[in-house]
Amino acid sequence: MTEHETTHDRDGAQVSTGTTVEPGDNAEAAIPELVIISGMSGAGRSTAAKCLEDLGWFVVDNLPPALIPTMVELGARSQGNVARIAVVVDVRGRQFFDALRESLSDLEARGVTRRIVFLESSDDALVRRFESVRRPHPLQGDGRIVDGIAAERDLLRELRGDADLVIDTSSLNVHELRAKMDAQFAGDEEPELRATVMSFGYKYGLPVDADLVVDCRFIPNPHWVPELRPFTGLNEEVSGYVFSQPGAKEFLDRYTELLQLIATGYRREGKRYVTIAVGCTGGKHRSVAMSEKLAARLASEGVETVVVHRDMGRE
Repeated sequence: MTEHETTHDRDGAQVSTGTTVEPGDNAEAAIPELVIISGMSGAGRSTAAKCLEDLGWFVVDNLPPALIPTMVELGARSQGNVARIAVVVDVRGRQFFDALRESLSDLEARGVTRRIVFLESSDDALVRRFESVRRPHPLQGDGRIVDGIAAERDLLRELRGDADLVIDTSSLNVHELRAKMDAQFAGDEEPELRATVMSFGYKYGLPVDADLVVDCRFIPNPHWVPELRPFTGLNEEVSGYVFSQPGAKEFLDRYTELLQLIATGYRREGKRYVTIAVGCTGGKHRSVAMSEKLAARLASEGVETVVVHRDMGRE
């Protein structure tokens, strides 16, 4: 499989995504920003962690607390590549609290700034969540779910008192929790939507990771034009032929308007990534040309966009 990738800036121009580091570069080690996510099982720790990951944080789930200082040290050596670290810690480890307290003391001695986010929820809400997924509470043992919740509250009491941010998720859905995390960690800028526009050939199958699928087979196929057949949709003559056909430009205009509406809704619901698959018969001409134009339109609207031509060169 051959993939051709480009990115577009906000003006629609193609830009390089690579970063060049000269051999002699030696950036001064900077201590990463650190957030520790903890709280009650079932209260939304995974959702909070995923939100930070979407905002560009380096997230580690269930890291043994004793290794947190080591993780921070590795981040400091990354020359700025790991500037923000989020660690999810919970009660799955029996030595959890002693090790965490020691790690927090170690971080304080090193001058590391850290924040603790604690996810809280009512007993009733937690019981409903565990029953809905038919999973036992990690601390209930041979007892009931409420017994496990009570044991966990007792173990977490001191950490909750040390938390910098406590979020009660009893009455929150996933999107509302993400909005609260965005408000705390996204800064003044609205979290960006990132789009992948992927051309493909129907004869090779639909992309399994597509959120939206567009069919360009209503446009006459340049394959049947002998002088255009050897080229791809990246060629100006092929692209010109595609968009000179009836309905092609109108389709691009109207679908762009539709995507603007969808993008607004995605941002509102906390969705940060979308894959738009644009298909034609072989994934060489029409879908490639349409994908390039569509990506440029999205970029001009402020959407960070990557173009992938999944099947180009496969024939």
